[in-house]
Amino acid sequence: MKVAIRAPTRRVPARLAALYVLVFAVSSVILGAAVFLTARKVLEHQMETRIRAETALLREEFEHGGMARLADVVRIRGRGASALDYLLQAGDGRHLAGEMPAVGTDVRFGWKIMDVPQASEDDGKPEQVLALVTDLGGGMLLAVGDDLRRIREVQEAILTALAWAVGLAALLAIAGGVVVSRIFLAKVEAISRTAEAIIAGDLSRRIPLRGSADDLDHLAETLNRMLDRTERLMDSLRQVSSDVAHDLRTPLARLLQKLERAGDGSASASETRHLIEAATHEAEGLLDTFAALLRVANLEGAASRDSFEAIALDTILEAVADAYRPDAEMDGRFIALHISAGATVLGDKELLTQAIANLVENAMRHTPAGTRIYLDLAPDRADERRVCVSVRDDGSGVPEADLHRLTHRFFRSERSRSSPGNGLGLTLAAAVVEFHDGTLVVENAAPGLKVTLSLPLWRAGPG
Repeated sequence: MKVAIRAPTRRVPARLAALYVLVFAVSSVILGAAVFLTARKVLEHQMETRIRAETALLREEFEHGGMARLADVVRIRGRGASALDYLLQAGDGRHLAGEMPAVGTDVRFGWKIMDVPQASEDDGKPEQVLALVTDLGGGMLLAVGDDLRRIREVQEAILTALAWAVGLAALLAIAGGVVVSRIFLAKVEAISRTAEAIIAGDLSRRIPLRGSADDLDHLAETLNRMLDRTERLMDSLRQVSSDVAHDLRTPLARLLQKLERAGDGSASASETRHLIEAATHEAEGLLDTFAALLRVANLEGAASRDSFEAIALDTILEAVADAYRPDAEMDGRFIALHISAGATVLGDKELLTQAIANLVENAMRHTPAGTRIYLDLAPDRADERRVCVSVRDDGSGVPEADLHRLTHRFFRSERSRSSPGNGLGLTLAAAVVEFHDGTLVVENAAPGLKVTLSLPLWRAGPG
């Protein structure tokens, strides 16, 4: 059954564009309001400062020249297009000078907004001025004002600029939203196409990278690593199935043959016992093989690392050497241990011990009598943050064409087919090393074979 992955909805670009429009519009309104209020406050402050200065000047004229002098000065200063508006009023309410009309005798002094009909605006409305009304004594008052139209014009200009800014921001937001959403959707569609291809069976497909090193590329890299891991596991599963089908057929056939011979009654009692013992031995070998396969599969499937602890590798090598030295000497072989420096790694002690033991067993199993086997522990010359464990023998080695296949399941070179084993020793060792973030290298030592495990050193943190 084909599984369909729904393409990214086309409403996403519209939503992103709308979001950009909203963000730009709100930002423009907030900025415009701040500019509007600031400009208005500055203009009002300038206007009030100018009116106060003019009022102080006229008061000085009044104090030095009296009412007549003040009236003349008001008439003179009231001329001109940019002049202020004035009002000089007698104590009985009579209008003495200035453009502003008399305000009567009942007036409150200070700041107030006044209409000036004589100086109407373009639409015929009276001019509004902000005026400072001052008491000159004896009921006389002086009012100095400035046209509020200047502030309104600035406000209108700011509002017009704000409207244009919001409009342009909306257009830019729409364009930016469309561009960004297309880039985003292109990446999502690439991921969808890759997923569809993988579902269809093409496990080699990977998500293309744009090289921008952004979050989407980081996500693609993470997904590609996950796909790499999945592909390796699937390949491993197929390989295991093939290996089991091919390499376990012979021992199972031998087991069946022995059981049939023991059960058909043609063999003597001693031969029957011998056949049953041989069948039991075959069954034990098969169980050991399946146990090793399960262990490899568990490691390759990213088993839990909860059992990891700080381990001194020299103690593992010493334990392995002591355990195998008696058997090796009985068969005419010799195990030499050389530890140039102590090293601590973070890992599973049982797994690492088994991996190194497998390498020693391989060396003992596939070399002739008189062979020397060397276990070495030394710093990694290529990387000071790692340590190397090597197991080397001075036997005949293996053909160069077989070196890269030694870690494959059930692989056994022609020279080793006559010796016992299931071909899983190096496979398990390689799985253990990879599980510990290490590397395993197999090479001919001329003479003999050398297997090197490179593992990361563990350094305890502070405290």
